[in-house]
Amino acid sequence: MSTATGGDLRPPARSFAVIAAGLAALVLLCVVHLGQGSSGIGLSEVAALLTGAAEPGVSEVFVGSRLPRLLAGIVAGGALGVSGLLIQTTTRNQAAAPDTLGVNAGAYLAVVAAAFAGLNLGALPQGALAFAGGLAAALLVLALGGRDAPGRVILAGTAVAMALMATATMLLMLDEYGTRGLFLWGSGSLVQSDAGRAGWLLAVVAAAVLAASALSRPLDLLALGDDVARSLGTAVTRVRAGALLLAIALAAAAVTVAGPLAFVGLIAPVSVRLLGLGRHRTLIPAAAVTGMVLLLGADTLARAVFDPAQGHAELPAGIVTALLGAPFFVVLARRLASGQVERGAAVALPGRRRLPYPVVLAVSGAALAVVFVLGLRIGDVPVTFADILAPGDELIRRVLALRVPRLVVAAVAGAALAAAGVAVQAVIRNPLAEPGLLGVTGGAGVAAVGLLVLVPGAPRALLPLVAFTGALAALGLLAAVAYRKGGFDPVRIVLVGIGILAGTQALVYLATLKAGMALAAALTWMSGSTYARSSDDLVWLAPPMAAAVLLWLAARPLDLLALGDDLPRSLGLPLNRARMVVLGAGALLAGGAAAAVGSVGFVGLVAPHLARRLVGPGHRRLLPAAMLLGGALVVAADSLGRWLLAPKELPSGLIVALVGTPYLIWLLRRSR
Repeated sequence: MSTATGGDLRPPARSFAVIAAGLAALVLLCVVHLGQGSSGIGLSEVAALLTGAAEPGVSEVFVGSRLPRLLAGIVAGGALGVSGLLIQTTTRNQAAAPDTLGVNAGAYLAVVAAAFAGLNLGALPQGALAFAGGLAAALLVLALGGRDAPGRVILAGTAVAMALMATATMLLMLDEYGTRGLFLWGSGSLVQSDAGRAGWLLAVVAAAVLAASALSRPLDLLALGDDVARSLGTAVTRVRAGALLLAIALAAAAVTVAGPLAFVGLIAPVSVRLLGLGRHRTLIPAAAVTGMVLLLGADTLARAVFDPAQGHAELPAGIVTALLGAPFFVVLARRLASGQVERGAAVALPGRRRLPYPVVLAVSGAALAVVFVLGLRIGDVPVTFADILAPGDELIRRVLALRVPRLVVAAVAGAALAAAGVAVQAVIRNPLAEPGLLGVTGGAGVAAVGLLVLVPGAPRALLPLVAFTGALAALGLLAAVAYRKGGFDPVRIVLVGIGILAGTQALVYLATLKAGMALAAALTWMSGSTYARSSDDLVWLAPPMAAAVLLWLAARPLDLLALGDDLPRSLGLPLNRARMVVLGAGALLAGGAAAAVGSVGFVGLVAPHLARRLVGPGHRRLLPAAMLLGGALVVAADSLGRWLLAPKELPSGLIVALVGTPYLIWLLRRSR
C-alpha cells in the first residue's frame, strides 16, 4: 500500500489552516495539562503563579513536576509524529511506524539492558544507546520482511518487537532492584523527576526535525517512486538511508524520554495525510504537532479518568494511546493484502521424510514425560529421582504435592493451546494463525479480568465460561473484520489479530489498574503464569479437553476445510456451519487455557507446526502429536521459569515467547 504521494493537491492555505488548528489544540491541551496532578494544585493556582500571587510550594510543584511532564509530552509526541512520517514515506507503507517496525522495542531493550548492567547513563548517552538498539531492530525487520511487501514487513516488525519486549521484561524481572522505576516507564509514561532529560533531548529532536525538513523536496520525489525520483536527480539510496536514520534517532529520543509509546507514530502521519496535506514541508510540522496533541491528549485523558488527586494510581499515557491506536491499526491492516488468499498459507515449507506415526507419538510422549520428571526435580527445594519414586521426608512430600498438580495443569493447558492452534489454522488455512497472536487469548483475558473486577463475588466456576465468551467474541471480531472479497488473506488476518491483541492487552492493564492490582502482578498475569496452580484448576480445563476430543473425532471435516471451498461443498460438507463449529471449539480451547494459566502465546503456533512437519497435515494424526508437544513446551517453560531465578519465578508465558518469537521469525525467513 502506498502512501499519499505526489504534488500538493490542496492550496497552501489549507495546510497552514491544519497546522494552525493543531497548534491551537496544543495550546489548549497544555493549559489543561498543567492544571492536573496529584498535589491538588489547579489552574487557578497556576494562574496565580504567573501573577506572583501563588501560595508557597506552588512554584516547586509547577517547576519540579508539571513543566517537566508537559515538556516530555511535547518532545516525545513531536519526535514520534515525525519519525512515523519518515518511516511511512521511505517504506511507502501506511501501517509502518516506529512501534510496528520494532524500533521502539529495540531502543527500549537497549535502555533496560544498560540499567540491568548497572550503567547509570545521562540523557544523551542513553539516547545514543537507544538509537543503536532501534537501528539494529529496524535492520533486522527490513531484512526479514523486505521493503516491497508491506504486510510481511509489519508482521516481521511485530515478531521482532515481541521478542525484544519479552527479553526486556525478563531482564526487569531478573533484577527488580537495579531496574526499579522502569516498569511504569516501560508502558509509556510521561512522569519525569526533572526537566533535564527532556530538555537535552529536545535539542536532539529539534536538530533531527530540521534535518528532515531539509529533505522535504527529495522525500516528495521519493514518494513518487524510485524510478521517477532517480530520473529527477534524486539520490534515492542516500535519501532513504538518511531519512530512516533520522526516523530512528527521533524514535530513540522519544523512548529515552517516555518509554515505548504505542501507535503515536502511526496515527499522527496518517491523520495529517487524511486531512489533505501532501508535501513534506507542511507534513513534517503538521505530523509533529499532531503527535504532541495525541500524546498530551492521551495523558490528559488518563489523568482525568484516573485522577491522581483522588488517590488513583498512575495510568501511563501509553495505555491510552494503545487503546486509541489499536482500532486505527486494525482499519489500516484490513486494507493490506499479501495476495495469498487463494493459496491460503503465508508460510509454506518444503516437505521432508517423515517418521512412522507410532514413533512420533512415542517420542513426543517421552519428551513430555522427561520434562515432567525434570520439572518435579527443579525448584527452590531440590528433589532427587529417589525422592520422586519414594518420598520419605515430609518436606519432600509437601513439595511434590505442590509441583505435581501444577505441572499437570501446565501440560493440559499446553495441550489445549496446541489444539486451539490446530483448529484455528484448519479454518483460516494459515500456519501463522495462533490464538495468542490473533488476540483470541487476549479476548479471553479481558473477559476473565473483567469478571474478577466488575463482579468480585462471582463464582469461580463462571470464569471458564466467561473466558470462552471473550475468546469467541474476539474470534468473531477478527473474522468479521479480516474477511474481504470472499476470503481470508493470511497476512491480513494476522495483522488484524495483532491490532486486537494490542487493544486487549491495554484493556487488561486498565482493568487490573482499576482493581488496584499491583503492576508487577498484572504483568505476570499478562505474561502467562502457572504459579500456585493446583488440582482445582484442572476443572476449568475439562471443557477444553472435551472439545479437543470432539475435534479429533471430526478429523475428516477438518481435512476437508483445508482444501478450499468448492471440493468440501461437492462432498456434502456444510461449509459455514463446519467453520463456525470448529472456530467455536478453538475459542473454547484458548479461553479455557487462558482462564487457567493466563495469556500464554506461541504454543498454538510452534506445536502444530512442529507436529505438521513430523506427521503431515492429516488432522487425525496431527492433533494428538501437537497436543503432546504443546504440553511438553509449557511444562518445560514452567520448569525453566522456576529454575533460572530460584527462588524467584519467571512466568512460563515469557519463556514460551522467548522461544516462539524466534521460531516465528525463522518461519518468515524461510518463506521469503
